[in-house]
Amino acid sequence: MRIKIGIGKLTVFCVLNSSQTAKFIWDSLPITGKSELWGEEVYFYIKPKTGIEKGYARDEVEPGELAYWPKGPCMCLFFGLTPNSKGGKILPASTVNVFGKMEGDPLILSIVTEGQPIKVERA
Repeated sequence: MRIKIGIGKLTVFCVLNSSQTAKFIWDSLPITGKSELWGEEVYFYIKPKTGIEKGYARDEVEPGELAYWPKGPCMCLFFGLTPNSKGGKILPASTVNVFGKMEGDPLILSIVTEGQPIKVERA
């Protein structure tokens, strides 16, 4: 499964993994929102809500990973360090379900500003 995320004039593509969270997001598309920033993370609030998924829940992520934050509920795109980061590790605010990975260089997200419209749809 592959999705397209439009943020303002920027478009990124992501490949979803085989998690139930990925299926849940896929079945909820299209999803829209407004961009928020937390360090080098773009996130946005979404209406679909689910919990922590065993086997995919993590407290540390890699650049370019796409995750669902149950406490938001939010979709998160990580491209670098967050305010929680320590020792060069990318640490979300709390546990997230990693459900996909961006194609290409995640640093492209550094041009995103807060408040930009976001649309997530099937690619």
